[in-house]
Amino acid sequence: MLKLQIPNSPSNMSCLYSYNSIPTFSVLSSPSCTRSRFTSKPRINCTLGGTVAEPKVTSVAEPLLLNTVRGEDVERPPVWLMRQAGRYMKSYQTLCEKHPSFRERSENVDLVVEISLQPWKVFKPDGVILFSDILTPLSGMNIPFDIVKGKGPIIFDPLRTAEDVDQVREFVPEDSVPYVGEALTILRKEVDNEAAVLGFVGAPFTLASYVVEGGSSKHFTKIKRLAFSQPKVLHALLQKFASSMAKYVQYQADNGAQAVQIFDSWATELSPVDFEEFSLPYLKQIVDTVKQTHPNLPLILYASGSGGLLERLALTGVDVVSLDWTVDMAEGRKRLGSNIAVQGNIDPGVLFGSKEFITDRINDTVKKAGRGKHILNLGHGIVVGTPEENVAHFFEVAKNLRY
Repeated sequence: MLKLQIPNSPSNMSCLYSYNSIPTFSVLSSPSCTRSRFTSKPRINCTLGGTVAEPKVTSVAEPLLLNTVRGEDVERPPVWLMRQAGRYMKSYQTLCEKHPSFRERSENVDLVVEISLQPWKVFKPDGVILFSDILTPLSGMNIPFDIVKGKGPIIFDPLRTAEDVDQVREFVPEDSVPYVGEALTILRKEVDNEAAVLGFVGAPFTLASYVVEGGSSKHFTKIKRLAFSQPKVLHALLQKFASSMAKYVQYQADNGAQAVQIFDSWATELSPVDFEEFSLPYLKQIVDTVKQTHPNLPLILYASGSGGLLERLALTGVDVVSLDWTVDMAEGRKRLGSNIAVQGNIDPGVLFGSKEFITDRINDTVKKAGRGKHILNLGHGIVVGTPEENVAHFFEVAKNLRY
């Protein structure tokens, strides 16, 4: 904080010059001057005579992201990037050369912690997400898989019959993925409440899509064939995933996660009526189960291409709906209602633009989201090849915003 004298001004006129996260001051006398609400430039609040009132401070013990979700009065939207660890950081690429196996990187406590903290050490985002994958629980459910560079997820024995589903075990995270709990505990200590530590899980329908299709898919014909010809088989599989992922969310929360994001990336391949049968009930089951034991844990739901399902996503009971860039933020806010927080929704491709273009898009998104209950983020994971200096600019602009 710098106290500056303004040239050609009365001797008792001074300015508070603020670059960092400092709450807005109330001025007890006039005149006053304040720069634009949404700008990456420093703000100047001036006072003539009198005194400066104490700043209004929210719960300083809690990270900004949590205060925002809970509807507290905050000075700016929190900011983080989905899938922020790796993809664009040189430090991650160097680590990949030493440890080429994704599963090795995501199932080793030391590597998980190191990779999770890479963006935190450089950009200081308001959310630090666990480095992992939504498919991580599969091995513990008797579903062998791997993630191969250049090919993506591979399910060695795709599930297609009732007998296949019978072989799926319910997930016990303490036994199957103890490294996740250990990593989250370490992350909480390292971040020390300066940001929120986020965990995440895959939603039942999205997980089912992978294990039925045998990996990624373009048309989802195999799982739709199962859904429409043998719905009881699919429902049995979805139920196992729902109960298992609820336990996984609880486990992550018990070990340090302060918020958990649920990824239902492929649910938007369903028509609204089929979403209501094969996705919505199981998402709601996860939320209801978790809220019984962790009522204050913020749950974030993300489904790419969800413009046609926004109202239905809100019915799950989650605290935050993450919007992708195909939905106008102002329209999304209106459709979801004021009781639910929103996250997003800048096109990841924007980070390939000029710094001025990035700044303009950030300002536009924050303006449309309005004050409070908005987490600034991309509308999807960051794209491979994104210039790291543009990511730095994204955070710089975002963290200098003031409502």
